[in-house]
Amino acid sequence: MDFRYTPEQTELKARAAACTRLLMRYEEQSEEAGGPLPADTVRELTRAAIDAGVYAVNMPAEWGGAGLSLLDQVIVEEEFGKVTNCLWDIPWRPANVLAYGTEAQREKYLLPVIRGERFDAFAVTEPGAGSDPGSGTSTATRTAGGWLLNGEKWFVTCGDIADFLLVQADAGPGRAATLFFVDKRAPGVEMTRVPRFMHSAVNGHPEFRFTDVFVPDEDVLGGVGNGYELTKEWFTDERLMIAARTVGAAERALELARDRAVGRRRFGSRIADFQLVQGMLADCAVDIAVNRAYTHQVAWEVGEGRTDRKTLHAKAAIAKLAASEASGRVVDRCLQIFGGRGYDRSYPVERLYRELRVDRIWEGTSEIQRLIVAGELVKRGTGVLQLPVTP
Repeated sequence: MDFRYTPEQTELKARAAACTRLLMRYEEQSEEAGGPLPADTVRELTRAAIDAGVYAVNMPAEWGGAGLSLLDQVIVEEEFGKVTNCLWDIPWRPANVLAYGTEAQREKYLLPVIRGERFDAFAVTEPGAGSDPGSGTSTATRTAGGWLLNGEKWFVTCGDIADFLLVQADAGPGRAATLFFVDKRAPGVEMTRVPRFMHSAVNGHPEFRFTDVFVPDEDVLGGVGNGYELTKEWFTDERLMIAARTVGAAERALELARDRAVGRRRFGSRIADFQLVQGMLADCAVDIAVNRAYTHQVAWEVGEGRTDRKTLHAKAAIAKLAASEASGRVVDRCLQIFGGRGYDRSYPVERLYRELRVDRIWEGTSEIQRLIVAGELVKRGTGVLQLPVTP
């Protein structure tokens, strides 16, 4: 096993880091504005990410994406995780399941997203169906030439700026879970509320209501009845990327806290010389190192074709669970090292503290990740814990 980055990966990491530093320039502006940045600024940052080759990193190069492997994507997302205010949404990664669209759907929906001309958003969660996406009540009823969509969706990440939504609904009398492309401007689509959350994000997570929204047959993604499997694949991808980003966020927090501890003097010594502070720094380093290694390992396994989809689902759950909880511990310690300044919103460590809390909730709570992992262990044994064997 070779854990070294290739020269190409080293260069990729440098490009992602440079893009991250550019985004960091706008953190305070975003925080002061409560999240949003001016449209012209977003367009400039989008173009910079495209030019740097770190936009649409999960899409093939022949379609205009960056064409990166899953491990390469993890390398990029780890760097993006260091920026606050969810500014990593600007170098957008389209929903991975858009790649399953027909050629016509690709031309209409995916390619404009890859070019930075349009934006997609995934709409799964409902008021009564959060951790269990299979218990949703949104329906699609057959009508001439298509479907009538009715229901409600919450926490639609980037739904406020999206041009179209991918909506999961139960189709027909058999209630077959299906994904539908829905133009946000279509009659019957209403964005009812944009909640204000703990952290100030550049894009929102609005709520939508759908009332007899007509969706033509050609706007069904992946065929009727395949929605749940596609959604699960989207969740798997997102969970691994959350693991990568939280590792990056924890790394930035530790770097800031280390510098603070070395530079701040009390009682005639650097606070970095106090053993209790040293213990916190060491525990942070351990949390980061272990979770970075595991997240990279899982992404590498996928790239090598050594992990089946069911095992990947469980391993992504392990990565998301472990990294999100570890990053919470890291940033809590780092804020403590900063003392009162750590509670000041103008300091990145304070923003990281607020922002990392949601990573234990969205794209599947920590409790759901535990159920996924336990289910795999019960059904298939401890193979999920093993490294793949060379063919």
